[in-house]
Amino acid sequence: MRGGGLLVAGTTSDAGKSVVTAGICRWLVRQGMKVAPFKGQNMSLNSFVTREGAEIGRAQAMQAQAARVEPTALMNPVLLKPGSDRSSQVVLMGRPVGELSARGYHGGRQKELFEPVLACLEELRSTYDAVICEGAGSPAEINLRRTDIVNMGIARAAKLPVVVVGDIDRGGVFAQFFGTTALLAPEDQALVAGYLVNKFRGDVTLLEPGLDMLHDLTGRRTFGVLPYAHGLGIDEEDGLRVSLRGAVRESVVAPPLGADVLRVAVCAVPLMSNFTDVDALAAEPGVVVRFVDRPEELVDADLVVVPGTRGTVKALAWLRERGLADALARRAAEGRPVLGICGGFQALGEHIDDEVESKAGAVDGLGLLPVRVRFAPEKTLARPVGEALGEPVEGYEIHHGVAEVLGGEPFLDGCRVGAVWGTHWHGSLESDGFRRAFLREVAAAAGRAFVPAPDTSFGALREEQLDRLGDLIEEHADADALLRLIEKGAPEGLPFVPPGAP
Repeated sequence: MRGGGLLVAGTTSDAGKSVVTAGICRWLVRQGMKVAPFKGQNMSLNSFVTREGAEIGRAQAMQAQAARVEPTALMNPVLLKPGSDRSSQVVLMGRPVGELSARGYHGGRQKELFEPVLACLEELRSTYDAVICEGAGSPAEINLRRTDIVNMGIARAAKLPVVVVGDIDRGGVFAQFFGTTALLAPEDQALVAGYLVNKFRGDVTLLEPGLDMLHDLTGRRTFGVLPYAHGLGIDEEDGLRVSLRGAVRESVVAPPLGADVLRVAVCAVPLMSNFTDVDALAAEPGVVVRFVDRPEELVDADLVVVPGTRGTVKALAWLRERGLADALARRAAEGRPVLGICGGFQALGEHIDDEVESKAGAVDGLGLLPVRVRFAPEKTLARPVGEALGEPVEGYEIHHGVAEVLGGEPFLDGCRVGAVWGTHWHGSLESDGFRRAFLREVAAAAGRAFVPAPDTSFGALREEQLDRLGDLIEEHADADALLRLIEKGAPEGLPFVPPGAP
């Protein structure tokens, strides 16, 4: 039996497709349905490794958690990982298959991937009661429609009803809804059932006349007005969810248990990947996390994190150009804490030999850890488990660099020298006991009277956030109407909105 489906499209990138998809998944699973997320093609540096060792977008892993199912490569068959403004690594079914320019991808390769993407969706629909699909960017990218495998291309092939999400906080949402619909071909418009307003602030009755006029203009209803929700902290895919030097979370951070807060500065390196590694730090009462790009911003930091990056050599050059490399060297010499994760770990080493990622060949690292790195053509994708600081730890690895550790104290798969730590493991700080032990070490080295909270559970906090997303759908959307769409498809006779696709 074929399960129902829905495509959540957006008027723009970052309109809220990911969180709306997660919210619908959580609401459906609370109704007793077996549901899965799906995104045919994702462009993101924020990725995750499934238990079978496949790399997918982290947003789809989060949506799978919302649906209370194990994430698999079927849920994100194509992942594009940008290496520059013009090229990306193509990951197919969780494994890298090559590097392509945007022209090369849209010029032919993308079309070749349509059948595998559609097959993944159909396999999920044969297994689950419902599959909630997320689009990418806007469905009205008329220059890309011919090769589209993630928006209306997949919707038309799979006969999926479409709900378009718009971010009213940015302004212009009525024009976005109307223009998005009016730029679609008649066959595509026939699947666009209506709209969802996201991030609304204020009195919804003031919005209702506009929604009525939108209905008169398009013949399509609005399925809900979702309020602006602060402090969700849910994984993003396309970029940093906060501006540079902004706080990681919008919600009020609980006061510290000890006398001091702990200040964490994250170097905002180019092509930063898996910046969600620091979310678990930001969840701790009394820990303040900020992204920085100037050496003077490291002065009052108790911990500096050099995060993962898709361009280790490029990140090294950036750190040196901005004076951050010298600031990190001073910190290490003074015994002040520094943590390098994945590409950040590689940058802290002595030497890098890269004929794969940057093709720069031999490059000197920062020399803060006794590590030499050689980039291999094969990508390491793993879900390691282990112990560090006397606590169990889980993580995941995504890297081409192979590290040869030549000294220091063992630390996960990397090492520690003084107050400088390095590891390839992403996600290790989500292990609660390990995170608390690590923060105690950082506080001691920084001379701070900071005490980690004994009962902070990052997993429980994430579940609370996902439940909040489910609540948004249940309380502020016409959930029953969405369920009818999922089960029965788009209603017949939706009017055409001219002019249609050129």
